[in-house]
Amino acid sequence: MRYHQQWSRIFLGLFAAILFFSVSCTATADEPLNPAIKQSMDQLIEQYIRTHPEVIEQSLQALEAKREADERARQKAALPKYQQELLNDPASPVSGNPTGDITVVEFFDYRCGYCKRAAGAVTQLQKEDRRVRVIYKDFPILGEASELAAKAALAAKAQGKHQAFHEALLASSGDMTKDSILSLAGKVGLDVKRLEADMVNPEWQAVIDRNRALAKNLGISGTPGFIVGTELVPGALDVNGLKELIARAQGGK
Repeated sequence: MRYHQQWSRIFLGLFAAILFFSVSCTATADEPLNPAIKQSMDQLIEQYIRTHPEVIEQSLQALEAKREADERARQKAALPKYQQELLNDPASPVSGNPTGDITVVEFFDYRCGYCKRAAGAVTQLQKEDRRVRVIYKDFPILGEASELAAKAALAAKAQGKHQAFHEALLASSGDMTKDSILSLAGKVGLDVKRLEADMVNPEWQAVIDRNRALAKNLGISGTPGFIVGTELVPGALDVNGLKELIARAQGGK
């Protein structure tokens, strides 16, 4: 309600300003706009809005639709510029077919509920389509616990257990503390002491920082975000949604 009231005031102000400018242009410098005329204009505008409140809602909807369209266009233009960073960063974990001709890039956070919801679909997709390569971009946006989990997962690559650990982290439902993360690591067969030592490697922070910069350049502010080719889709997708994204990318070649 407060949001719409704010925009109502802005709309009224702009409308009044336009009419004020229109009328004032008819006056000379020696003949400023009569305050009574201005008051009448303000009353007329307010009365119109009160009797046609849908104008505010329609204006807000149109504005939001324009913003979304502009953002999609900006993202589509930006994606080709960052293919190297998206597809060829050796620090980004890869699963599925490493030489597959279809690449799905996912920006995610281990504590993100929507990422957890989409995790099964990403795994299922790799099983059903052997052409798919998945590149994981750790993008921890939900605090220090998310960063800790990301660093642990990146460190797990050295032991060849990233995918199992990745899926276990996304399947977990409790709070992510160092102890809980290391407990999960032990359950998937990681050397816990080695992992704990490897987690403090400053390389992982550098990877996360690169991913954050890349996300900013692409207009990604939330998780998950899926990219195939030159299309970016925010939000959780089921396996059919992922297949449709791939089909559109393949059809656009």
